[in-house]
Amino acid sequence: MQLKILSKRTLLIATLSGIIFFTVLLLIFILKNSTKNSFISSIENVVTFSEQKQKCSDSQFCLKIPSIKIDAPIKYIGLATDGTMGVPKNPTEVALFSLGPRPGENGTAVIAGHYGWKNSTPAVFDNLYKLQKGDKISVKNEKGVITNFVVREIKIYSKDEAVPDVFNSSDLKAHLNLITCTGIWNKEEKTRSERLVVFTDKE
Repeated sequence: MQLKILSKRTLLIATLSGIIFFTVLLLIFILKNSTKNSFISSIENVVTFSEQKQKCSDSQFCLKIPSIKIDAPIKYIGLATDGTMGVPKNPTEVALFSLGPRPGENGTAVIAGHYGWKNSTPAVFDNLYKLQKGDKISVKNEKGVITNFVVREIKIYSKDEAVPDVFNSSDLKAHLNLITCTGIWNKEEKTRSERLVVFTDKE
């Protein structure tokens, strides 16, 4: 009789242990997926917010690159304190070098934008490196007039390298060059080691 009672108790304990173990596993699974979905939702919200901020109105001066889904307002920027071209403050905006021509005018217009913004926030030129020769780029001015450009080549320079060909041309034609950072992040200098430049020609 005692053996039978012990067997029943052992079976009951094993059954309860199994139920508790299964319940714990189920709770862990639910919490894990809930956290994962929350994280994914947060990322999607950041991307959606960034994309919404990039959309241009009809009256804005805008850069449009359909192949990498860029529709960004263009601001004006001059020289930084170190004598180099400045950069926009907002990661979703691009900046036209104000000391050069406007896109479509003879000469070389230069537009800068950010890559790899802090806290993993999407930046306007994160996908600039994906452009290829022949891709289309357009600039819409405040009156709605669109000027089209075609990618000629893409080059990468050291951040301290002299790049006169980025800002100047000798053929008296209209060009638009896009520039952003790339390479390794330097914490002390708060910049990346290289510059990526997309050279384009007016159609």
